[in-house]
Amino acid sequence: MKHTKHSKFGEPSYRLQNMSEANYPGGVVVDPVPITAGEEITVLYNGLLAQSGADQIYLHCGYGSADAWTDVKDYKMEKTDRGWVAKFKVENPTRLNFCFKDSAFNWDNNNGINWSFEIHSGKNTKFL
Repeated sequence: MKHTKHSKFGEPSYRLQNMSEANYPGGVVVDPVPITAGEEITVLYNGLLAQSGADQIYLHCGYGSADAWTDVKDYKMEKTDRGWVAKFKVENPTRLNFCFKDSAFNWDNNNGINWSFEIHSGKNTKFL
């Protein structure tokens, strides 16, 4: 996987600490942003399921429009002292959508709207 070059949370050894201290709404932090196709992202989760004491959490994600996900996958998240973490390579250049579920099939879907990020091509269009 490509090394993340544009993390706003610093070097890998401090990234999770800095991400957890960001305290974003819903307990979800994604790094790096903007998300670039072909690069690895880190998702840190401290939302409702984590706060409810879930024994395992999965990141449920797919690509495309909010109402028609494709390439849907579940990533088993790792429990850390900073929260639940998943790292994966963004393989589709459209839009990344995700939510979370636990081992008892309870869901955190951001009040029905999920989390959704446009994926950047990696090209600098500012000077085109």
